[in-house]
Amino acid sequence: MQVTIWLMVLAATVAVVRVYFTVRRMSAQRKEDWDERLVKNLRAQGGNLFSPYEVDFFFDLPDQRACEQLSEVLKAREFSVDFHQVEADRGDRYTLHASKSLRISVPDMQALTREFKALAAGFSGRYDGWAAAGMTRELLRKP
Repeated sequence: MQVTIWLMVLAATVAVVRVYFTVRRMSAQRKEDWDERLVKNLRAQGGNLFSPYEVDFFFDLPDQRACEQLSEVLKAREFSVDFHQVEADRGDRYTLHASKSLRISVPDMQALTREFKALAAGFSGRYDGWAAAGMTRELLRKP
């Protein structure tokens, strides 16, 4: 009787763990799909992905020190960087903007998204995504 209960508990635990990791994997894929969507929409709007675009990257960081440290990392990789404190009514956080001329491809943008999320987290911040010159709100809303 006790063995049966333990086997049922073990089976339930394994099932919960599998569901957790499946949901986590699907969540990561869905987030990366945003990069794919942006690249496809840029192409649909007539963008030439063989030519470099000025690409803007956005970060939300807790303080000026984090901005200065992340700025140094990005400048070493030849990004142009600026940052400022957000309006007082929106809190005491900072926003950092980095830009660089890049050729845009789905795998490259997905890799940058993963890298920038990890970088931002290392500074107790958040990576807010990217946009390329010429992208419009209408472009971003297209399915």
